[in-house]
Amino acid sequence: VQLQAYGGGLVQAGGSLRLSCVASRTYSNYVMAWFRQAPGKEREFVANIRWRTGKSYYADSVKGRFTISRDNAKNTVYLQMNGLKPEDTAVYYCATEEDGLPSPARSEYDYWGQGTLVTVSS
Repeated sequence: VQLQAYGGGLVQAGGSLRLSCVASRTYSNYVMAWFRQAPGKEREFVANIRWRTGKSYYADSVKGRFTISRDNAKNTVYLQMNGLKPEDTAVYYCATEEDGLPSPARSEYDYWGQGTLVTVSS
């Protein structure tokens, strides 16, 4: 599976961005996720979504501000980010897990996109 993430950029604090991740193929049991990695920090879970049901899970740090969604026809998962904060600055990666387990652990994910940089200025 190939994943292509895009949509990052520079935004002021309080602003919004929408990230997109296009998958070369999907299966109904897939879980798609977004992770992020800030400079000098480990990659952390942001949100994931079950491809078949659309059920989603969020890290506490983004709950209420970010929304993950998917478009089955386009094999695309989105991350709508509102109320951005400087601490959201990171490279954002999409990933997919093939066993249907909506885990926040990065080790569970089988394929990764190349990342897209989000910079939030104060």
